[in-house]
Amino acid sequence: MDRILSLLGLAKKAGKTASGGFQTENAVKAGKARLCIIAEDASERTKKQYRDACAFYRVPFVIYGTKETLGHAMGQELRSGMAVLDEGLAEAILLNVQKGKTEKK
Repeated sequence: MDRILSLLGLAKKAGKTASGGFQTENAVKAGKARLCIIAEDASERTKKQYRDACAFYRVPFVIYGTKETLGHAMGQELRSGMAVLDEGLAEAILLNVQKGKTEKK
């Protein structure tokens, strides 16, 4: 399992995530979300919905992994989206996502 998925599992164990459409959306709108992660294989409608909400509420947004890998990291089945509620964990995940993008170039 890669570093980002490990951090997501840690955030879940610490109770610092919201997953599933309703919980993720509420966390973003309530100002509790520090990062929103959407699966690469989520529908375009779902991606647009979260991208727009995150832009409006100024929450960082990344597309990462698949529904299956995100769900597995959370100890659940398929997850198309989730929010990280802890600032430190969100920053660590963002740093690793950005690091991964620069390594692929």
